[in-house]
Amino acid sequence: MFTGTKIFKNCYYILPDSWNELKSEMAAVQESKKRSRKQYSNHAAKKQRGGGARELEVGMQGILITCNMNQRKCTAEAYSLLNEYADKLYGPEKFTEEEEEEERNSDEEEKEEDDDDAEAALKKEVKQIRSSTAKKQRRFLAMESGANNVVFVRTLNIDPNKLVHHILQDLHTTKKKKSRVILRMLPVSGTCKAFIEEMEKYLGPFLESWFKAPNQGTFQIVFKARNSSHAKRDEVIKVLAGLVGNMNPKNKVDLTNPEYTIIVEIIKNVCCVSVVRDYVLFRKFNLQEVVKNDREPEDLPSRVENCEEGKEESAKETESKSPCSEECSAGTPKQESTPTDDPIKLE
Repeated sequence: MFTGTKIFKNCYYILPDSWNELKSEMAAVQESKKRSRKQYSNHAAKKQRGGGARELEVGMQGILITCNMNQRKCTAEAYSLLNEYADKLYGPEKFTEEEEEEERNSDEEEKEEDDDDAEAALKKEVKQIRSSTAKKQRRFLAMESGANNVVFVRTLNIDPNKLVHHILQDLHTTKKKKSRVILRMLPVSGTCKAFIEEMEKYLGPFLESWFKAPNQGTFQIVFKARNSSHAKRDEVIKVLAGLVGNMNPKNKVDLTNPEYTIIVEIIKNVCCVSVVRDYVLFRKFNLQEVVKNDREPEDLPSRVENCEEGKEESAKETESKSPCSEECSAGTPKQESTPTDDPIKLE
């Protein structure tokens, strides 16, 4: 509240010092309103673009993509790579004129956010929400997975298993590296709640296409849980073993080169599952490893011979300290499993 000299009733003469104080207060109020409008507009734009509003949910299909710390760049690479190969398999994606115009004007609207008041920002958000329905129908849409260094890309009218296999097949053949931060790309053919009863109910019909008689094949199971304690590893494996075995007794486990790999990824309360081929050939669906040259077979005998010599010299020492005893007993070099892979051998 400013002070001044009273001249008439309800009329004041403002002193110079008081006037400067009043101007400072008014400027502070205007700056505060401007920050509030900017924060509101940024929040609305971020919510519309999916910053935290879109999350992995039950019933979705898509692709889980792991990366190393840089999720933003991983998402950009994923869009580029997926669209490149989707155009080859399904043709270019078609947009309506409204979607194209909205895409062109989105950047201009964001630049004008600072000049809009709260009412204009609200109207803009309503307009964006109304027009977002068509945008959400696009074939690829990045979402929050619920885990660090993991991006989920929802697919629409596209078989994620077929698309990912096509990408890895091309990378394995050409040995051409097309990503820098993407590590693994795992298709998600189905999702359900990550509770053992729900999983058993869902996975029964889901696995019939591959394992129900007369279909059969060798298989392994890869299990990983992130930010979840709903389903225990042993319980999930027991359920899967029972389901696959009951469908056809000829289904056998093969950890060396299985025909099928059942991938189970649990994130929070969502279970993502898929059945893929060539999991070993494509280096566990790792985009960085699949482009590397295959290991030369000549290396195998030399390593085994060295292990045999070590065993003859000191059997006790190799059993307790040296990892080559395990390699020799198996006749092949030991392959260390990564934290994201857990091949299961069913007894």
